[in-house]
Amino acid sequence: MATTLTRPELDVKSLDPYAFMAVLGKRVIHPGGRRSTEELFNLARLQQGQKALDVGCGVGTTAIQMARRFKVAVAAVDISPLMLERARMNVQRLGLQGDIEVEPGDILALQFPDGTFDRVIAEAVTMFVDRPRAAKELVRVCRPGGMVLATEFFWRQPPTEEAREIFLGQVCPGMQLDKLDGWVRIYKDAGLSLIEVRSGPFEMMTPRGFIQDEGFVNTLACMLRGLSRVAYLRKMAWLMPRLSRAVPYLGYILVAGTKPAV
Repeated sequence: MATTLTRPELDVKSLDPYAFMAVLGKRVIHPGGRRSTEELFNLARLQQGQKALDVGCGVGTTAIQMARRFKVAVAAVDISPLMLERARMNVQRLGLQGDIEVEPGDILALQFPDGTFDRVIAEAVTMFVDRPRAAKELVRVCRPGGMVLATEFFWRQPPTEEAREIFLGQVCPGMQLDKLDGWVRIYKDAGLSLIEVRSGPFEMMTPRGFIQDEGFVNTLACMLRGLSRVAYLRKMAWLMPRLSRAVPYLGYILVAGTKPAV
């Protein structure tokens, strides 16, 4: 995926890790990678004719899979203009404009009526905002009897103070992590029942995980793009050593629950 970013180097330096990965052309940009998305699909039991909402859609990878594989009508929203640009480009490239609507959206104030969607999905979004409020908003736009499914970072084991400070203070400032039971409680308090949980290691930025998510060809393309500009090289030189300090303690959690019919 070619990048259209032509702004000064300072902009590259200030990009958060998610936006930077999108600039490099990475297609899977959430902690569980393709593994957690497949687990999400298994739990969601998507069916043709359903309406799904993908909140924090990123570059559109999950929305595209839902439309192509399950024939679901998808509304894909994100708060980032950069992500929206790339999501629209990917949707148009595949000719899916009639199946996926890409539009701006804030997880704290979704512009949809109550009970609009059969499935509401958020991959690595609520941890950046007021988490209880965001979870309640996801449940609000889900129809009674429908499902909300969310993937988040969590601490698989207690981090060292150094790892905590590096990840939450430098790499992803403003992110809020929790233990597994803490995340489950947030979604339960938001109104979900019949909650199921899946979890696993954070491998998105490990060599093995990168190749599993992107395939060899796109992994190579991302690497070459990262070497194409001094600003990218500097960003990677700053980011990767810091991520490596936190990776041993991080994992992903997938929470799936049903909105009660009554």
